[in-house]
Amino acid sequence: MTEATTATTAPRSPRPVPRPLPTARAGRDAGRRGAGRFGGPAAGHPTVPLVLATALLVCVPVPARTPGDLVGGGGVTVADVASAVLVGCCAVSVLRARRRPLGVPAVVVTAAPAVALALATVASRDPAASLAGFVRLLQVFVLVPLAVLLALRSRRHARLLAAALVGVALFQGAVGVHQFVTGTGASYQGENIRAVGTFGPLDVMGMSSAVSCGVVVALAVGLAPPPGASRRLRIAASATAVVLLVPLVLSFSRGAWLSTAVACTAVLFLAGARTALRVLAVLAAAAVVLVGGVGVGGKLVAERASSITEVTEAPDQSVTDRYAMWAAALAMWREDPVTGVGPKGFPDHRDTHASLALSAASDTAGAGHAFHRQPLLSPHNMYLLLLAEQGTVGAVAFTGGWAALLVLGVRRLRAARAAARRARRDAPHGTDPATDCGLAAVGLLVLVCVDFLYADIGGPSTVLTALALGLAAWWALSPAVPDEGAATTLHRKDVCRR
Repeated sequence: MTEATTATTAPRSPRPVPRPLPTARAGRDAGRRGAGRFGGPAAGHPTVPLVLATALLVCVPVPARTPGDLVGGGGVTVADVASAVLVGCCAVSVLRARRRPLGVPAVVVTAAPAVALALATVASRDPAASLAGFVRLLQVFVLVPLAVLLALRSRRHARLLAAALVGVALFQGAVGVHQFVTGTGASYQGENIRAVGTFGPLDVMGMSSAVSCGVVVALAVGLAPPPGASRRLRIAASATAVVLLVPLVLSFSRGAWLSTAVACTAVLFLAGARTALRVLAVLAAAAVVLVGGVGVGGKLVAERASSITEVTEAPDQSVTDRYAMWAAALAMWREDPVTGVGPKGFPDHRDTHASLALSAASDTAGAGHAFHRQPLLSPHNMYLLLLAEQGTVGAVAFTGGWAALLVLGVRRLRAARAAARRARRDAPHGTDPATDCGLAAVGLLVLVCVDFLYADIGGPSTVLTALALGLAAWWALSPAVPDEGAATTLHRKDVCRR
């Protein structure tokens, strides 16, 4: 009886209390609590300002440099110093965390070029002379992109870097337009009207490279603004992309025009075919108004544009020199097909492999510099430069890494767009996974890869190339890309269904 009574009156075990549904504020609080661990959402804050400083310090005018500083690592700038500090801080963070920060794909993509570069330097005909080129190439293609990959811990950080690239483009573009209007730019057909920004006539491609990055990023934001952004941001970004076309035209850089057109077309079609057709029509009309109606560049721009179709039938001297240097680079590769002549070895072997059609120098003047004959120290084609100086091993390692980033980036972008469609269907008022970062990153990678068909590294604008590759690597390889707000919304929906 007692036992039965006791069993009957024994208190029941309490019912499990359901856990509260996660909220956006709870997600942010969890992110703050995890900020102390390497890889937490806020762990990258100390290094993010260094990333932004590296981009913005490109605008600092550099003192007069000798033409030999343009290739292979000479002429250290303030932005180069900032990038070195960024790399050092990221290395310290990794060592202090005592955790492996990268996955296998990231290790392969970053380590393969470094190993190939070291092999080409050791096998060089002059290893001591190749050491400077080794350091420069390692900085631009391995260390700085890897540091950006480690420093950016959220989409907010990536958007800050994208905004910095647009800011640099606006500043350099404004300086370039002022140079054209006042006749204080670099010399072009006897007039000091070529827009070169703060980079000077020895780096005529610097301003066009910076402006091209700004056009691609602004277009990506205009097509896919961040979640919760007002319509004014979309309008401002689209207007910025159109405005930046003016200094891009005034740069008189045929290669920059082509690479920007290809990158923007890729961004448009990645955002949607119908959107691409509409925007292309608007951009075509804007180009007609800028060049034809308003007269931006006038006859000179028309002649420069028409010369693109004449590079095979009636090439000018600059095109002839480029063809001769391309042939010289291929001759160097055929002579040393495995490891090449070594980093920074092209200038020393150019004359023994080039034809008599090569003029060996080009005239530079204007933008605060006196007349100078600038030696042609590179083939103005990054792929041929890799073949000549690092052979097949280096070319495959570098181009294979870029191809891997492009494939992985496009795959992640398509997955993000699919997640956005599902989020809008399941939770119309929730936060969609953003695709603006993906569009900007893939667009910049396409821009760089096409740009390398007619140019290579050199000068202070090279840091922007390293940052663009870093943003592309972050989007393609970083596990921090998925949007936390979207994950919270979808998780709440799944809990409710249960």
